[in-house]
Amino acid sequence: MSVNDNESFPDIGCIEVFDESLQDLLDLDTAIEVIADGFAWTEGPAWDPHRQKLYFSDIPKNRIHNWDKENGLQIFLQPGGREPYQTDEDAMPGTNGLWVTEDDKLIICNQDARSIDVIHLSSGQRDPLACSFNGLPFNSPNDVIRSSKGHVYFTDPPFGLKDQGNFTGMKQPFRGVYRHDNKGITSLEVKDMSFPNGLNFSPDERFLYVSQSDRAFPIIKRFPVDAMGYIGEGDVFYNSIDFCNAGDPGLPDGMTVDVKGNLFATIAGGVAILSPEGKLLGRIATGKATANCTFGEKGSTLFITAHDTLLRVETKTLGLSF
Repeated sequence: MSVNDNESFPDIGCIEVFDESLQDLLDLDTAIEVIADGFAWTEGPAWDPHRQKLYFSDIPKNRIHNWDKENGLQIFLQPGGREPYQTDEDAMPGTNGLWVTEDDKLIICNQDARSIDVIHLSSGQRDPLACSFNGLPFNSPNDVIRSSKGHVYFTDPPFGLKDQGNFTGMKQPFRGVYRHDNKGITSLEVKDMSFPNGLNFSPDERFLYVSQSDRAFPIIKRFPVDAMGYIGEGDVFYNSIDFCNAGDPGLPDGMTVDVKGNLFATIAGGVAILSPEGKLLGRIATGKATANCTFGEKGSTLFITAHDTLLRVETKTLGLSF
């Protein structure tokens, strides 16, 4: 593993333009900087505004790292995954998606225990938040967000199981999208996606975007969300099949949103930039299977977890929470 010198970051890839309005969001010659590398598989970037640092998972190594300008790369938590109360022979160790809340908590998708956990960042105390549905463990919580009303939403595909061929050990009959409300009740909101993965809200929280990591149908769906936080019937917002057919590595995965409602969504080969209407404006082409992204620092920096690297791209826009 290496941490690159703050004065001279190498860069990779390029910015691809599909609509001239991309120039309002990115300088077309901006660098895709490699700020750290040598990981096994990076995921779940989440920005901590109180401490001005980024958290992200290295799933196979069962670590959560943090990175900031002052101190560079550090190990925040190892092991990242909390051990289950009883040994689960089917689940792989490690953590996946992360989310920093406004009340100073880190929400974690924990593959070890098939649970959603919470770390209180001020004290380090760790508690399980959601561990089961209908009396059975989840398959493998993958990505997580929290709404402004305090409801936690997460996806539950079987990607964190050891058997990646048959997905032996699935506990739930659905590869679902769940809502854990602010009263502690978990509900299954979406059950008709093959491999739900990344998710995020539109700025007004009227829509929930969910990616599908399925090479045959590599889409992002958009679901209406009612005033109580329940999810309605969704439709296809964007289909990235052309990039998959071109042989680019990876599939739709994690995503983030800017203040204007543009979606920065990982697809094969990088990060697609989509208008609020679902129009492809451009792609940050990393040349790697790219897992997730989030805004950080002063709000205009996009951090990207791409296979074995942590990347950084300066934009002209601001992340939703800034």
